[in-house]
Amino acid sequence: MDYPDLSALPAELREEVTARGSLNVFRMLMHSPALAPGVLALGDAVLGRNSLPDPLRELAIVRVGHVYRAAYEVHHHENIARLVGLGEEAIAAAATGSSENLSAAEAAVLSATDRLLARHSLDDAERKELLAFLTVNQLADLVITVGFYQLICDFLNTFEVTTAGEGAPPYGETPPGGSDEGR
Repeated sequence: MDYPDLSALPAELREEVTARGSLNVFRMLMHSPALAPGVLALGDAVLGRNSLPDPLRELAIVRVGHVYRAAYEVHHHENIARLVGLGEEAIAAAATGSSENLSAAEAAVLSATDRLLARHSLDDAERKELLAFLTVNQLADLVITVGFYQLICDFLNTFEVTTAGEGAPPYGETPPGGSDEGR
């Protein structure tokens, strides 16, 4: 699918894409100009205001990308995962779903991510397991993070978004509307 003509969009949408480094996902998202601002705002919140520790957030995101076979998502979020300190063993575990050699918290988040992807919910025992490592706020943010990246991976796969033609991603910069925490 071709990218939309950004010059035909309102200036504020063009600025939103530019502020995010004109990455292909944001360019393609402009096929939905009415919904794009809300999707971008939620994405900024998930990355910039998430209560999960950054490495655990990225572990969940990379796992979603692998389960959805969304190469674009995996590419970008493996890089972000490294920037925020997620170890290579945990990044590899996100590809396989194996919790071998992970910390207890990483293993719990990886397992919960798989359960959410497979069953779309967590039972009492699973919530209790996570709450040994996470606050209720962090658990809520984990569920929202997994759900948001399911949406994004569906979008990326449907529109066959690739990294072709992208410049250097602005990973270290502050997301619009957010802080650079969680980035």
